[in-house]
Amino acid sequence: MIAIENKAENDDRSLVESAAAKMRESLIAGDLAPGQKLSEHQVAAQFGISRNTLREVFRLLTSQRLLTHIPNRGVFVASPDEAAVIDIYRVRAVIQAGAIRAAMPGHPALAKMRRLSERGREISLTGDWRKVGTNNMEFHRAMVEICDSPRLSACFDLVLAELRLVFGQLEDTAHLHEPYLDLNRSLITVLDEGDVVIALSQLETYLLKSERAVLAALQRGTRHLRT
Repeated sequence: MIAIENKAENDDRSLVESAAAKMRESLIAGDLAPGQKLSEHQVAAQFGISRNTLREVFRLLTSQRLLTHIPNRGVFVASPDEAAVIDIYRVRAVIQAGAIRAAMPGHPALAKMRRLSERGREISLTGDWRKVGTNNMEFHRAMVEICDSPRLSACFDLVLAELRLVFGQLEDTAHLHEPYLDLNRSLITVLDEGDVVIALSQLETYLLKSERAVLAALQRGTRHLRT
């Protein structure tokens, strides 16, 4: 009897984690907008789960700062602020610098990064900067895969999902993405050559430039809403 109950609990936990992972992927892809109210009926139907299971998913994602529960109003997609951006980039610097230090020439993740870098340039020609942004996130996700650590990759997925919610508050224009197309190409070239010192220097410059651009855009958006 206890074994049956434990199996049921494990199955329920697995279902919650699976649905939560799918919702995080939707966030990373930009399919859910910051501040958007989530309908239990619609989301449960979308993921093929019960509303009780969905509430567990909502609780999990709320604890991960991706959703916000407002009493008597419902569950909303989170809208990370400037303080969150600073912390996101702090976490990125630690995890991604570690990935570069772990990089070995010939690692499959490097080939994946190369493909994503080239794909980003192709997408940019269409002018779809939202897709360019999503592709760029996949580039950095691939970088963390160099570590061959499921735990680090899972942690970084949370960072990417929260970062996408920051970008969701901004207008996806070329100036937020275009400069990083060349930076991605340069970074993967240096990694392919095995020059860790230069790669770390480029990553530090890359993240600092990106953080400043995102903060400036977020501040402009906040001022616009106030006027």
